[in-house]
Amino acid sequence: RDDIVASMTVFVDGRPLKRDYRHFKLKDMDGPDDYASMEQVLTRRFQRYLDGDEKFGEKPDLLLIDGGTTHARVAVKVLAGLGLTVPVFGMVKDERHRTRALVDPEGQEIGIQQIPAVFALVGRIQEETHRFAIEFQRLQQSRSVKGSVLDQIPGVGEKRRNDLLRHFKSVKK
Repeated sequence: RDDIVASMTVFVDGRPLKRDYRHFKLKDMDGPDDYASMEQVLTRRFQRYLDGDEKFGEKPDLLLIDGGTTHARVAVKVLAGLGLTVPVFGMVKDERHRTRALVDPEGQEIGIQQIPAVFALVGRIQEETHRFAIEFQRLQQSRSVKGSVLDQIPGVGEKRRNDLLRHFKSVKK
């Protein structure tokens, strides 16, 4: 399966730094596995940092992980395996799938609802990361499933197909 993707957003001083956003296509995955996916993405991301890849040139001050204690532990394990330390917190969701608290790798919850500025920032990071991931997932699906329809039109090659999909966002449109 090559349709499993992950995303990374970057915020600096509370603002999104979109040029540093990255998508990851997961490799060698037989099916969805949150922990294996996270391990693969974080390993690839931080190995590229260690290799001096300028696209991953800065080590973050903090990692916010979409998930709970176990997700945060996976992140810490990956970082430790690479000889790195970065504070890691999971984002604990409420019944409406909004982040209500942060949790450290030991399972200690930190309430953020009482601090409006922190609550708003973490919510914004969660929403932006989700939007970025969904946008990429939809693009991947339209290229793999529906892209073949465009390929059948005489005179439409890979470049024009990609330009059309980028402009219209879907074959249907």
